[in-house]
Amino acid sequence: MTKEDFLDEPPVSADLTAYDQAHLKLYMRLLDAEADGAAWEEVVQVLFGLDPAADAIRAAKIHAAHLARAKWMTEHGYRHLLRASYH
Repeated sequence: MTKEDFLDEPPVSADLTAYDQAHLKLYMRLLDAEADGAAWEEVVQVLFGLDPAADAIRAAKIHAAHLARAKWMTEHGYRHLLRASYH
């Protein structure tokens, strides 16, 4: 993934999307950063290549939307991955 290879909000679906599959590593890194207590400003700078000082509202929304989707993956999305691996 390049730093420009993301949407402001991941597609919301009850199913695993192609975007989710392409961004699994990003989701894992977001979850790790949250577990480590990293500041969201640092996270968007490192993972998304965004300067939170330049556009704090957009940066915060991007972080929150992707983190929410990452959490969805831990609760629901992983089931789709497991089913896909058996086909």
